[in-house]
Amino acid sequence: MLFLHTMVADTRAVSASQCNKWRVFAEAAESCTIVYMNLVSDTNIFLAVALNEPEKNSIIQLTSGYNAIAPEILPYEIGNALTGMLKRKQITQTEAISTLEVATQIPVRLIPVDISKALKLALKFNIYAYDAYFLQCAIALLCPLVTLDKRMKQVASELNIQVLE
Repeated sequence: MLFLHTMVADTRAVSASQCNKWRVFAEAAESCTIVYMNLVSDTNIFLAVALNEPEKNSIIQLTSGYNAIAPEILPYEIGNALTGMLKRKQITQTEAISTLEVATQIPVRLIPVDISKALKLALKFNIYAYDAYFLQCAIALLCPLVTLDKRMKQVASELNIQVLE
C-alpha cells in the first residue's frame, strides 16, 4: 500500500487513462490505484464553497483528490455561522436554508474529537474551542488542514500541522 501522506482513506482501481489525473500507484500497465488522502477541512471552507465565495474555485482545486474530514460538530457550526450571517444581514433566510442544503451535499467524514485535548489547545493558544476541535482532529489523524482563518493557520504552523494553501 502506498502512503502519499500519513493516512490513506480510500483506494479505487481505475483505468490507466485516468491515472494521470490523480496521485497514483501503478499496479499494472492497464490499471492503477487512486489514493485519496485525508484532509481536515474547517467550517469556513464548506461555507465558502456553499456560498459561492471568490475562493470557491481555488478551494475545489486545492482539495481535489482528498477526502474531507471534520469534527462531528461541523453541521452545528455551519448552522451557527449561517444564523450569525443572517443576524448581521449578510444573507437572507432563504439563502441560509439553501446554503445549508448545499453545504450538506459536500462529502465529509465526521469524526469524534478528544474534547479534553482540544480544550488544552484552546487554552494554550487562546483560541475558540471550535477552532481547537479542527486542530485536534488534524493532530489525531496526522492530516493536513485547510482553512481560511489566519489565526488557525498560525496555530497549526506552531503545532507542525501542514496547512494547504
